[in-house]
Amino acid sequence: MKVNVLMFNQDDPKKCTAAKLLRFGLVKKIIKTSPTTLLLHPYAKTTLLSSDKDTVRSITGIDCSWNYADDVFEKKFDGVSRKLPPLLAGNPVNYSKLNKLTTAEAMASAAFLLGHESLSHQLMEKFNWGHTFFELNENLLNDYKKAISEEEISTIIHEYGYQV
Repeated sequence: MKVNVLMFNQDDPKKCTAAKLLRFGLVKKIIKTSPTTLLLHPYAKTTLLSSDKDTVRSITGIDCSWNYADDVFEKKFDGVSRKLPPLLAGNPVNYSKLNKLTTAEAMASAAFLLGHESLSHQLMEKFNWGHTFFELNENLLNDYKKAISEEEISTIIHEYGYQV
């Protein structure tokens, strides 16, 4: 599975997780999205399910600051827009906050849910806190991966006691 990133360069480059993945050659920088990519979109109406693996050929993360996310995601992008189910951030800036993932965490989550667990771990191993992300979300990721409908995702969210 190819992993792409659309960079908006709104964060400190030294702290930008997508920039780090680019430097290591783990993701490809793009300037335009493809209709066959999974577009990680935090405001999408539809939640990512493992069955989406049959309709996409790549994963695209949009790297922007959470401070400007509303404006960035108002733009139209090609691709299959999906939001991630609720996950806890493992990064030091938003540690343990629900749905405040870095671009790297989002792309790794998508890879995991689409059945590419080794790719998911490969993306996160470049960060000294990457293991924390998996420790916080191991059960959630495995439960979400088994879900076959949005209703099952909702049930899982309720079982964990999350309000979204």
